Amino acid sequence: MSSTPVPPPGQSSLHAVQVLGRGSSGSGAHVRSLTAGLVARGVRVTVCAPYAAERAYDFTGAGASFAPAPARPEPAAVAALRVVCAGADLVHAHGVPAAVRAALALGCRREPLVVTWHTRPYAEGARVHLVRLMERRAVRAAAVVLGASSELVERARRRGARDARLAPIAVPGPRASALVSDEECGHDDGCGHKIRAELGALGRPLLLSVGRLEPRRGHALLLDAARVWRGLDPRPLLAVAGEGAERAALQRRVETEDLPVRLLGRREDVLALLGAADVAVLPSRWEARALFAQEALRAGVPLVATAVGGVPELVGDAAELVPYGDAGALAEAVRRLLADPGRRRALAAAGPVQAGTWPTEDDTVAQVLSVYDEFAGG
Repeated sequence: MSSTPVPPPGQSSLHAVQVLGRGSSGSGAHVRSLTAGLVARGVRVTVCAPYAAERAYDFTGAGASFAPAPARPEPAAVAALRVVCAGADLVHAHGVPAAVRAALALGCRREPLVVTWHTRPYAEGARVHLVRLMERRAVRAAAVVLGASSELVERARRRGARDARLAPIAVPGPRASALVSDEECGHDDGCGHKIRAELGALGRPLLLSVGRLEPRRGHALLLDAARVWRGLDPRPLLAVAGEGAERAALQRRVETEDLPVRLLGRREDVLALLGAADVAVLPSRWEARALFAQEALRAGVPLVATAVGGVPELVGDAAELVPYGDAGALAEAVRRLLADPGRRRALAAAGPVQAGTWPTEDDTVAQVLSVYDEFAGG
């Protein structure tokens, strides 16, 4: 493990263990941001997560110690986490699976458990009951549950949380590695023109969606809408960035139905893709504080999103909202935006204004630290 900085004179030497599962884009980036903010305020932080999460988010670079652990609650992983948590003032788990693992590791020990609930676990069929049991186990073991949206706070209370609070999570600013200079673009018109040329979207609208290719992300619905867009002139191109289990099935549909869609796979240049896009589309079945929605509004890109979970309270009036499962409504909302430059300009201006109402990274760190002081005695 790497060493952590010595707290400045007069500051508390609180030791917090951050427990992370696989580390989705939202939760992993949050833990990285939170770690940097806590360390800057004199808190000793240990991050317990899979190696893949450390490689992706560089927690040690933010000043934390790192303890590797599998994402699943296997006996060896629970035992390793028990050792890591020994002597900590507080344990902070991110997500339901990580919270269950932390609860098993802590047992009846004195260290308080804080749980941040970032998103709702997806389940169908027989797994629904298992997920409900995991949620109950996680929230009932927690001294406090911090929900990323009002809906998650209410869900935690229904599952038996003794204390559940709204704690919106700020999107960290882009890391330097995510930014691309005009020189790197190699084009006088910047990256936007180069990306549109790369994708084959010169002279036609470019739509962008970003997310893992899994059922709850709504990509099948998105392809249904793309069938409608085939009849538009010029025909828009839908670019989808992300990887996942549905990749092959979605690609077959694109080819057999002759859809104006390109599956881009995993991309590290989402901000550059947004800079080239005319409209961003979020078709998810459920979201709390969708990272892609926040990135789109901050970038001033008009957004069409499903009115699910925490999305309406996140975007306010700065996006077009449609019901989930209605491909026709989704297709029509995008069509109207493409035909109405004035409305696109209005949404582009409203996005950054709405983003200005969200908590900053400093706000998020301050709120979490106040919770730590409350439950760990500061």
